[in-house]
Amino acid sequence: MENRRIISVVGTRNITTYGRDFCIKLIEELSPTNPIIVSGFAYGVDIAAHKASIANGLQTIGCLAHGLNQIYPKVHKKYVSQVEENGGFITEFWSNDFFDRTNFLKRNRIIAGMSEATIVIESAEKGGSLVTADIANSYNREVFAAPGRTTDSQSQGCNNLIKTQQARLLTSAADIVYMLGWKLENFKTKPQQKQLFVELSEEEKVIYDFLKDTEKQVLDIIALNCKIPTFKASSLLLSMELKGVIRPLPGKLFQII
Repeated sequence: MENRRIISVVGTRNITTYGRDFCIKLIEELSPTNPIIVSGFAYGVDIAAHKASIANGLQTIGCLAHGLNQIYPKVHKKYVSQVEENGGFITEFWSNDFFDRTNFLKRNRIIAGMSEATIVIESAEKGGSLVTADIANSYNREVFAAPGRTTDSQSQGCNNLIKTQQARLLTSAADIVYMLGWKLENFKTKPQQKQLFVELSEEEKVIYDFLKDTEKQVLDIIALNCKIPTFKASSLLLSMELKGVIRPLPGKLFQII
């Protein structure tokens, strides 16, 4: 796997149609970059990511929370040979170690650690995938989250990650390619175009003027120089990103579009 692009895809076990469709489309869009997709071989987002990877001819790695002499959940045994032919399985547990719920949290650090970025597709307000995202952040890896409707329980975790600047807003594969700085001649990204006559609040105008003068800057410096509390500046930057006025950059920087 040396010099290969490796990303992790995690999320809820109670995946919705929206989450499954997003996962399938995202991996299909990523296929020209030929990444290795890592996930936990569990219900929901995990198995959807593995299946989508195989369908698009990508290598995929299942990181297990038990020994290699068994498979959990048992219903996923039918996918074992496909994963082995297109990647394989890894685990830190002894071959005969049985499945235990506490093992999930232990293996999450491996999923986060072996990947360049962790992608969260659907999560409730609390869940194991949020732990993986937190670990990835502690490793200074990029984290992306797919946004959802505020009324959807399985999008609360992702929305909170984005709202608190613990994850990048993810709408398509182009976001990942751009934020990770992947240089690809044949990958087509949609150019971002600033909307005309966008209405900004007074505080958003202050941030806009500051970034206009400084070109690009990190959140803490923006908040300090604009005399806006960090938590509020974070919310304002997200609002401006959604309006198409600014964009996030690698290194947790922000820049005017």
